[in-house]
Amino acid sequence: MNNAIHEECGVFGIFEPETTDVAQSAYFALYALQHRGQESCGIAVNDDGLINCHKDIGLVPDVFNRETLEKLGRGNMAVGHCRYSTTGTVNAVNSQPLVVRHCKGALAMAHNGNLVNAAQLRQDLEMNGAIFHTTNDSEVISYIITQERLKSKSIEDAIEKAMDKIKGAYCLIIMSPKKLIAVRDPNGFHPLCIGKTEKGYVFASESCALDSIGAQFVRDVEPGEIAIADETGLRSIRTHCGRPSSLCVFEYVYFARPDSVIEGVSVHAARRKAGALLYRQNPVEADVVIGVPDSGLDAALGYAQESGIPYGVGFVKNRYIGRTFIQPTQGERENAVHIKLNAMKETVCGKRVVMVDDSIVRGTTSARIVKLLRDAGAKEVHFAVSSPPFLNPCYFGTDIDSRDKLIACSMSIPEIAKAIDVDTLNYLSIENVRKIAEEAHCGLCSACFDGNYPVEVPKEMPKNKFEYKISERNKE
Repeated sequence: MNNAIHEECGVFGIFEPETTDVAQSAYFALYALQHRGQESCGIAVNDDGLINCHKDIGLVPDVFNRETLEKLGRGNMAVGHCRYSTTGTVNAVNSQPLVVRHCKGALAMAHNGNLVNAAQLRQDLEMNGAIFHTTNDSEVISYIITQERLKSKSIEDAIEKAMDKIKGAYCLIIMSPKKLIAVRDPNGFHPLCIGKTEKGYVFASESCALDSIGAQFVRDVEPGEIAIADETGLRSIRTHCGRPSSLCVFEYVYFARPDSVIEGVSVHAARRKAGALLYRQNPVEADVVIGVPDSGLDAALGYAQESGIPYGVGFVKNRYIGRTFIQPTQGERENAVHIKLNAMKETVCGKRVVMVDDSIVRGTTSARIVKLLRDAGAKEVHFAVSSPPFLNPCYFGTDIDSRDKLIACSMSIPEIAKAIDVDTLNYLSIENVRKIAEEAHCGLCSACFDGNYPVEVPKEMPKNKFEYKISERNKE
């Protein structure tokens, strides 16, 4: 776990009745979903039942260029994925989409989420002769679906049966030789939506991906729904629908792009509301409100509008540094924040500053950002956090896999304030974080804050649960 919570993954699929340049559409959509995962990406194209795939470690423009897209060829379907690993290490083997070839035809699959019973499923499969090439949950899902496909009349029937076995969070886009299928887990932990092109359909993690290719938003995939797009149109299987839903509240706080609309609620509006509620909850007298780029900006705007305190640009962000920025020594790690962010002295010097950010995980990054403001001459620094304190691991697709490094598990709020050197520290309450998307057509999961998990979870589930050294395995 790093110093900040990280995104999940982004998935995309497109079906067109006729052969078109679907690879290019997937490429543009993955660009729009890049914020959901910066470790690896890939695209698979279906050309009359033949699936060509290209994937690798890196950002979308690093992995794809005109030549690689042309090699993927033209087709009537494509699946795309950008990854941030919540299970499995960072390597090309774990990149997606996964392509599986078997006697009933090939399929490609992109997955966002995390299964709570993946370890047991994988063990059962391995004891029956299954051989795994990756260390992620997604290959477990592909095995289960393939097993069911051998006994089923169609791929959608196989998926329906597989959903009885897999537990936890999953948004899947599955491409068979003739069909494109979107699947959302019965709890609806992560977003998935449907769009319409001139002649076909698209599925995507967020509506911003639809905008990037000129597709029209139709609706969200329902929790538990299997949506099938093929040459007959769009249809659904809803045998797993009806369970109380629990969308991850952090989609509104941090994960999603602000121009996306999820379950009927604008992400930008939800974050502005979080900022307004922060001020109402604990008013602070100050001269300027600033946000930490990028996810703190919308909440800071809401805070400023509610309080009447002027909104200012407090930081300039270097947008050419990604998560792969090399920090080989401790000294360089300490200085990295100066390269990624720089304080605007004109905005903060001699002023009482309210700094708004989405969360505090370990506290080290927050402390360094506060120091930037102090060094720039800020008279006071009041930290407003648009989410409650992190107190519990997440088992559904984010990388908070342990309480060990969560600062709120070992310090009180006054102690955290002292540790990161702020004059006041104000977290959004659990009651208020549930209000930021009151109009959403779903329930919300806030287990990382309150410990109320919507489904039964394992006692522990480390990120690299399928990878052990020999000495570690012998301890079990």
